[in-house]
Amino acid sequence: MKASRIAAAGAAAGVTVLALSAPAFAHVTVQPEGTAAKGGYAVVDFKVPNERDNASTTKLEVNFPTDHPLASVMPEPVPGWDIKVTKSTLDKPLEMHGKKISEAVTKVTWTADGEGIRAGFFQKFPVSIGTLPEDTDQLVFKALQTYSNKEVVRWIEVPQKGQEEPDNPAPVLELSATSEDGHHDAAGDDSDAKSAEKASAETAASDSASSDGTDTTARVLGIVGIVVGAAGVAYGVLAGRRRADA
Repeated sequence: MKASRIAAAGAAAGVTVLALSAPAFAHVTVQPEGTAAKGGYAVVDFKVPNERDNASTTKLEVNFPTDHPLASVMPEPVPGWDIKVTKSTLDKPLEMHGKKISEAVTKVTWTADGEGIRAGFFQKFPVSIGTLPEDTDQLVFKALQTYSNKEVVRWIEVPQKGQEEPDNPAPVLELSATSEDGHHDAAGDDSDAKSAEKASAETAASDSASSDGTDTTARVLGIVGIVVGAAGVAYGVLAGRRRADA
């Protein structure tokens, strides 16, 4: 009985470690680099993890909100990826810096010109956007992730407050309050955009290093859990055989 308990405990420990080392947020998300204040500019990162072991991610399509169109959308070049920006005519023209804008970006598509995002890795796709709307607290970006085996995962389900997160949630950007004076002139907007772009460059290296360390730790913990569980099972079987022989 003692040997069996040890074996069971070892197996349970292995399963627990594997569960803890699994990714907690393995879906497409969007986060600002710094703040995303209403009425201003921001650089946001669309973070795309590869959830498949037998295929790589080769394309990402992000649909921009049409209920709150953005007059300025500028993707940052990403090595190894071709970028296509799609614009559409607006039902209601926007006004930006005293000029009326009749069309806005409705979709940005990144297509890998090589292997893409391999299993066990993720990629960030930075975009400068503005001006951010002042009449909403969030922006929803519906995304499609395509794998090398032609599988398409549609991240288009809008999360609802007070409800469980859907299986394929759409990326949601939370907007912060405007500044106290509530004013955003052209110079201020340009300054915000440049500051956000600078933050993007400065954080890229640290994000990559942090991610590598986290992934390595998770893999090591997973392997340790498997070894501990297997050792426990083997010990239990061996002990049982010894009692039988006795």
